[in-house]
Amino acid sequence: MNIKLERIYTKPADHSGYRLLVDRLWPRGISKVNAALDDWNKVIAPTNELRKWFNHDVAKYPEFRQRYLAELAKNPATPAFLQLIQQQPTVIFLFGAKDEQHNQAVVLKEYVEQKNNA
Repeated sequence: MNIKLERIYTKPADHSGYRLLVDRLWPRGISKVNAALDDWNKVIAPTNELRKWFNHDVAKYPEFRQRYLAELAKNPATPAFLQLIQQQPTVIFLFGAKDEQHNQAVVLKEYVEQKNNA
């Protein structure tokens, strides 16, 4: 399985994969039609508490990453999520964050790749 990351605010660059929004909140200003999504899996996103605590502060990213990985390990929706995306040859995790290197989609991609290689 190939996992790509794409910011939802950019024009869809790739329609050749399973396009999955991995944010808890719907991105402002994006219509569902223009998003070109296959699915929105908000239950796999960081909890509201973690999301608000992180607040896209790069200095908090290492701890955010650890906390989110712990949430994924405990989340009852994680096994079904992993099963769903393993059925796709290419998955595109869509996210709304401006910072393309320090966000939940990056952590989720790392988590899924680790699980696939285990």
